[in-house]
Amino acid sequence: MQDRLPARPHLAALVCILVLGLPAQHASAQAENKIGFVDTARILRDATPAVRAQKKIEAEFSKRDQEMARIAEQLKRQQDELEKQGDTMTESQRRTKEREFGEMNRDFQRRQREFREDLNQRRNEELAQVVEQANRVIRQIAELEKFDIIFQDAVYANPRIDIPERVIKALDAAKPAAK
Repeated sequence: MQDRLPARPHLAALVCILVLGLPAQHASAQAENKIGFVDTARILRDATPAVRAQKKIEAEFSKRDQEMARIAEQLKRQQDELEKQGDTMTESQRRTKEREFGEMNRDFQRRQREFREDLNQRRNEELAQVVEQANRVIRQIAELEKFDIIFQDAVYANPRIDIPERVIKALDAAKPAAK
C-alpha cells in the first residue's frame, strides 16, 4: 500500500491549499458584483405615469364602453321578449324577430371585438411609453449606483436586490411627458 501514496507530499498540500482557497476567491469576486431586480408589473401598476396612462385610456374609451353596455342590455331585453312572447307570435313574426336578434347579436359581437382590439392597442401604446421611461430611469439608477446588472421580471428575486421603489419614486418625480 505504501507504494501507491504520492511521492511528492508538497504537491498534495499545494492542491489542498488551492481547492480550499477557491471558495474564498469566489466569494470575494461575488461581493464585487452588484445585482438588482425590477418588477415591471409593479411599476406598471403603481407608478404615477402608469396610473395616469390608465386613467387616460379609461376616459378615452368610457363612451364606447357605455355604448357597448347599452347594446348588451338591449340584446338581453330582446332575447327575453323572444322567450316570453315567442309562443304567442305567428311563425313569420317569430322568424323576423329571431333574424333581427341574430343580426343585432352579430353586430354586437363584431363591435365588441373591435372595441377590445382598439382598447388593447391603445393600452399597449400607453404602457410602452411608461416602460420606455422606466427603462431610462433604471439605466440611470444602474449607472449612478454602479450596478453590474439589473434584471426585469424574474421568477424569484431576493427582496434585498429589489429596486422598484427607487424606480417608482424617480418616475413619480419626473414631469409628465407633453404631447
